[in-house]
Amino acid sequence: MRDLWPLGLIRRRAASAEPDVEVLRPAAYEEIATLLGSGRRVVPMGGRSGVCGAVEVRSGEVGLDLTSLDRILEVDETNLTVRVQAGANGLKLEEELNRRGLTLGHYPSSLPDATVGGLVSTRSSGQQSTLYGNVEDMLLALKVMLPDGTLAEPRLGPRSAVGPALHQLFVGAEGALGILLEAVFRVHRLPASSLGHGYDVASVEAGLEAMRTIVQTGLRPLVMRLYDREDTAFQASTAESCLLVIGLAGEPEVTAAEEAVVERLIGAGRDLGPGEFESWREGRFKLSADRLRQSLEPPGSFVDTIELAAGWDRLPALHSEVKEILSGEGIALCHFSHAYLSGCCAYFTFAGSAPDDAAAEAAYRRCWEGAMAAALRQGATIGHHHGTGQVRAPWVRQEMGEWWTLWEKLRAAVDPGGIMNPNALGGRDKTRW
Repeated sequence: MRDLWPLGLIRRRAASAEPDVEVLRPAAYEEIATLLGSGRRVVPMGGRSGVCGAVEVRSGEVGLDLTSLDRILEVDETNLTVRVQAGANGLKLEEELNRRGLTLGHYPSSLPDATVGGLVSTRSSGQQSTLYGNVEDMLLALKVMLPDGTLAEPRLGPRSAVGPALHQLFVGAEGALGILLEAVFRVHRLPASSLGHGYDVASVEAGLEAMRTIVQTGLRPLVMRLYDREDTAFQASTAESCLLVIGLAGEPEVTAAEEAVVERLIGAGRDLGPGEFESWREGRFKLSADRLRQSLEPPGSFVDTIELAAGWDRLPALHSEVKEILSGEGIALCHFSHAYLSGCCAYFTFAGSAPDDAAAEAAYRRCWEGAMAAALRQGATIGHHHGTGQVRAPWVRQEMGEWWTLWEKLRAAVDPGGIMNPNALGGRDKTRW
């Protein structure tokens, strides 16, 4: 029982059978408390759409499947909040909000499979993050069961200065500190209008400069995605160089004004019209779990994505170095998205084939090892929104520095028995990668 970590799928391809492991699917919180009280090691899971190996149940461990705890408990249309159980499907939540004229605004490509608990646990970011923020920006409160069975209830109010926001410790913790049971999010009213265009820009550097200028001017586009030349060709775009897709949303008068500002700031980029934006929106979920599994069916094949993030001044060099490393093993693509005032995410895709599965795993490892080393050299973070799991475990301490010491002390204090997810954030077992 595991998530969609490509190396795990490669290893499964070579295995004769899946290991027999125990999975509990509770219908009530009391069942979870009983499991935690047993002292057995627990791996929480939702839709298992993660791609970093944070979910892998091994012999002697219990997989805690939370997908039966999937109710939308309350939608407050006055205060614009929603309270939902951790096992709720992300797309179904969004569709229910849409029926009420609302949106969470969180659209990762895994949304059809992902659960609320998984989105929080991996510190997820969606395609519309520049406008709506990341999952930690949307999250107001959590209901959590600690390893000793204690229930921590959501705190009240849109914001509180009564101590640290301790619920944020569980955002990105991948089930290392307890079991997420419920989340309270802020929601938004659906925008009255949306529009978008594609632009053909001369280079990655020119596209990044346009993105930086737009976001630092104060605009918050719904979507802003820049594809390098290879990824532009893969998208079957009409752009001749690098495709830049920009979408806007809001009141019609506002989006019209923002569109005029974007056209002024885009510089020498050639306007390709709305077709590129509509094409992107229609295919936003095409990188599905089934497609990933199909890509990894042939023996010797390997494929994965690596999402890094860096400041605007570091992104061109980061792109160049990581592309060179990944291209040495097969094909390599990159797009840029999730723009902030200080930088954005660089999202690399790599794929290739090898004579056999052992050689495929070796090539896969070289890609990750090279990309992680390059990210650290270039002053980039080694992960933007997929989490850490097993695949990033060897480099987590190096990025976190002395914060790793604090994390270890925190985990030991909250989970002294060491029963929570051993795959989470740097791991407990050094042999798992």
